[in-house]
Amino acid sequence: MFARHLAFAALLSLGWLYPAHAEPVTHAELDNGLEVVVIEDRRAPVVVHMVWYRAGAADEPPLKSGIAHFLEHLMFKGTDTRDPGEFSAVVEENGGRDNAFVSWDYTGFFQRVASDRLDLMMEMEADRMQNLSFTEAEWLPERGVILEERGQVLESRVGAQFNETMLAALYKAHPYGTPILGWRHEMEGLTGDDAMEFYNQHYGPNNAILVIAGDVDTDEALEMAQQYYGAIPANPNVTETIRPAEPPHLAERRIVFEDSRVGTDYVARMYLAPVRRSGDQSEAAALQMLAALLGGSSTTSVLERRLNFDEGVALSAWASYNGMARDYGVFMLGIAPVEGVSLEEGEAALDRVVAEFLEEGVDTAQFERVRRQLRASEIYGLDDAQSRARQFGVGLSIGLTVEDVEGWIDALEAVTPEEVIAAGQMLLDRRNAVTGYMTAPQSTELSQ
Repeated sequence: MFARHLAFAALLSLGWLYPAHAEPVTHAELDNGLEVVVIEDRRAPVVVHMVWYRAGAADEPPLKSGIAHFLEHLMFKGTDTRDPGEFSAVVEENGGRDNAFVSWDYTGFFQRVASDRLDLMMEMEADRMQNLSFTEAEWLPERGVILEERGQVLESRVGAQFNETMLAALYKAHPYGTPILGWRHEMEGLTGDDAMEFYNQHYGPNNAILVIAGDVDTDEALEMAQQYYGAIPANPNVTETIRPAEPPHLAERRIVFEDSRVGTDYVARMYLAPVRRSGDQSEAAALQMLAALLGGSSTTSVLERRLNFDEGVALSAWASYNGMARDYGVFMLGIAPVEGVSLEEGEAALDRVVAEFLEEGVDTAQFERVRRQLRASEIYGLDDAQSRARQFGVGLSIGLTVEDVEGWIDALEAVTPEEVIAAGQMLLDRRNAVTGYMTAPQSTELSQ
């Protein structure tokens, strides 16, 4: 017990505790580099325990696409002291549930359990942070599983294939253009050695973030983190992956994706966009407001109101923005024209309405209404411990700070109509964009 208090005292001496907004949120860092975020939420006797690694599909070596996702699967196989599948079985035996996820920028593992089982989750997660173990008899079938997963969630869904093709066309050099699941022909060659090499290079406390949210006492949670994770040495192999940057985009790109499975033709456009930057999220906040104004509502947004209800040329029209990435964000526009309106005509109508919006400026009343909606949405998002934990996990994984995450609502509040219009000027430069037509084959020959 003395040793535990001593370790915790050393941790506190780092002085990296931060005050919370409305709820206690504590951010600390262990001597081995593990960042720890604790969010107290005592409304229910449950806790969410998450470990995030700053390594994802964008960090994969050449010709090894899908290895981050493959490793995520293999993390459930076992360790030097636990049998394959034992991890999830123990979680289930204790009334909890667990899962994992992978993105281009991070890989995460979480458990949601009764709060008195937090120490068990920490013990098991700390174990597989350093002692992962699997044999060929275990990784080989799992490679089949990820290939089957690609078939089910991507290749069998025409919309997902279209999106994959759009991203591959949007990025000329950056790995965000490579699918998280990987290209099938490369996935087929992945091995257990590849996965273990990725694990040895990227997994360790000095490349991880621990987020604990729920019915916990902050001091006890930090002490527990020190006990289970603090003893793990920093991984000396961890280095920042140098990712290729996008070269200047000098010409717009266009694709036509034809597939007999397409039920409704539509036009989509993706723009390279700024991401949320630590210390200054104003540009990203303006883009978020722009997306909400243009396409945030199926009844009152600018695009739906004009193209669907006023002009009757669209079944639906949309806009969205994702700035939660380390390197590049994406702003998206789209329209599904009504029958009798071609994709070319739909695209022209979409561009015209966007140009008119930028020319006429933002309606003040609508601006205030959308700002209130965004604020409400963000606040409601704070009401769920798992969502809150995810906010901090994603944020810290892509380079934001606790203050940035907590300051996002204020950043949205500070956006002005003029900043929204300025952010929208990027939509007039199609050199940074790819436009795609998704349509059923136009002739019998093409469908064969």
